[in-house]
Amino acid sequence: MIKKINRRQFLALSLAGAGGAIITSCVRGNSSQSSPKASLKPAIDLPKLHTSKNGLLEVDLEASYRPVKLGDKQAYLLAYNGQVPAPRLSAKPGDKVKIKFTNNLSNSTNLHQHGLHIPFTGNADNVFLNIKPGETFNYEFTIPKNHPAGTYWYHPHRHGLVAEQLFGGLAGLFVVRGDLDEIPEIKAAKEEFLVLQDFALDSEGKLIDSDAHMSLMSGREGDLITVNGEPNPSFSIPQNGLLRLRIVNASPSRFYNLSLENHPFYLIATDGNALSEPVETNELLLTPGQRAEVLIKGDKQPKQYRLLNLPYNRGGMGMMGGGGMMGGRGMMGGNNNDDTSAVLATVNYDSAVETIPLPTKLLPVPTLPEPQQVRRFKLNHGMRPSVGMAFLINGKSYENQRIDTQVKLNTVEDWEIVNTGTMDHPFHLHVNHFQVISRNGKPEPYRAWRDTVLVRKGETVRIRIPFRDYAGKTVYHCHILDHEDLGMMANLEIVS
Repeated sequence: MIKKINRRQFLALSLAGAGGAIITSCVRGNSSQSSPKASLKPAIDLPKLHTSKNGLLEVDLEASYRPVKLGDKQAYLLAYNGQVPAPRLSAKPGDKVKIKFTNNLSNSTNLHQHGLHIPFTGNADNVFLNIKPGETFNYEFTIPKNHPAGTYWYHPHRHGLVAEQLFGGLAGLFVVRGDLDEIPEIKAAKEEFLVLQDFALDSEGKLIDSDAHMSLMSGREGDLITVNGEPNPSFSIPQNGLLRLRIVNASPSRFYNLSLENHPFYLIATDGNALSEPVETNELLLTPGQRAEVLIKGDKQPKQYRLLNLPYNRGGMGMMGGGGMMGGRGMMGGNNNDDTSAVLATVNYDSAVETIPLPTKLLPVPTLPEPQQVRRFKLNHGMRPSVGMAFLINGKSYENQRIDTQVKLNTVEDWEIVNTGTMDHPFHLHVNHFQVISRNGKPEPYRAWRDTVLVRKGETVRIRIPFRDYAGKTVYHCHILDHEDLGMMANLEIVS
């Protein structure tokens, strides 16, 4: 049985987003402050896929400022191994991962393995590491044997520089192969990976200085949108077959509201975790950081169909209203899509294959036990002495040494997240996935695991979190990454 939800129901879920057209780049400001003063290194040619062998995934990653091709446009971006998007990493549950990471940026950085349930201390998913320019750090961790198969990703997480470095191009997929991939219908589907990114480039292809105050308040957006580093690429679907799209929103602020002409999506996974059965919907809303996996049936007339980015208003601040200072486009404000749809990619039909049905059952999503504690978190913005505008959780701006929330290992908690601000905020919790229980008191239409949930302005979202396996200090924050850098983040300590 396939669940079907209507547009209103789906927009009430925590997959969220809106993007924009592939528009000519604006000319404003100078290149990004992360760009080194030294001359550019030439692009290097490395394999785009690194797969584990004999239980080990071993890879060298280097972050640097390089010339990179975005379609037919020469751009100068921040890149891992000279590639935008970065090399795809692929492993299996139980594999050991070793990443030799070299920072050749002009600022400090680190790596966050977004969505992976791995240790968040030492040399694993430790966002408190400060890897300075010129330094090399060896990451090492083991993916648990019971880790869910899914679509995850890696990106920088050095507080204060996260939005700038991600906006420069630093993002890559991390795929865990497992039980979901072995379901016969999914295994038979054609698979494509879609990394959605946006960029703000000047007329010479250099990164635009993003110090413009209002763009940081709303969250920066660029005028050039790419899918896998290409504007409007083409994909194909076998006639009578299935196309599996694995999509990540790797933009720091932009929401993507996706729709494929004349083709419904059949959602099979959220944030790297499988659903119990496919959910049919015509729109898919992805906030920054979120991932989704969908199946598409090749059962329409063979011709070209457009993957569209539909309008979505994520709110604004004060005098910006809904459209920002630039009418909702570009670096200054840019927090809305146009009122028209934009083309992100084109889907063509391949030659016919034997008909592949949709799967009727996927993987169990367990019901969590009742919580041992309920907490409440208020998202808003305000003024901070000597800093100016800051984004706040429970009235506080982020401080590195302060422990904001302490929980006990192997317990279950409910968190009520209340957005009293003027714009939407996607709320992200590191390491431990959760289930959305309700929105404004109304139950979610179906059960799913997530690591990021959209909390719209005026909305109260209740999530249920099992704190499992790992103790130590990590974070939760808004995944509009300018908001995180400007204070909407807090420290979580899990104690045994």
